[in-house]
Amino acid sequence: METKLLYGDITEKIIGSAFEVHNALGKGLTEKTYQHALIVKLRNIGFEVEEEKRLPLYFENVEVGHQREDIVLEEKIIIETKAVRKISPQFAQKLLSTLRNTKYQLGLIINFGDSVQIERVINSVQNK
Repeated sequence: METKLLYGDITEKIIGSAFEVHNALGKGLTEKTYQHALIVKLRNIGFEVEEEKRLPLYFENVEVGHQREDIVLEEKIIIETKAVRKISPQFAQKLLSTLRNTKYQLGLIINFGDSVQIERVINSVQNK
């Protein structure tokens, strides 16, 4: 049986774009360089992209702080870019906390280390 991924069509294009960026630029650059290149690519293929977006965080329906996210795509997906050796479990924990305390259900961690690594983080709890 085929499983349908949340925003699967969009994430497929994001992941393909990440590989194109990494293949073109190579390894060893800064996180911000890869982030800016990915934004250029995503905009060039027609996506609405917000960079360094400030997202309010809520507790019991009251804004208690904010989180600045690398990329928010189409007001649907948070993208965190990294340029490290390996994706750390703390990255996913932080992103899941952000998802749970905002209106977003899906986040992607894209690591542009030696090779592209992708981790999907899904908030399965319904936000109020």
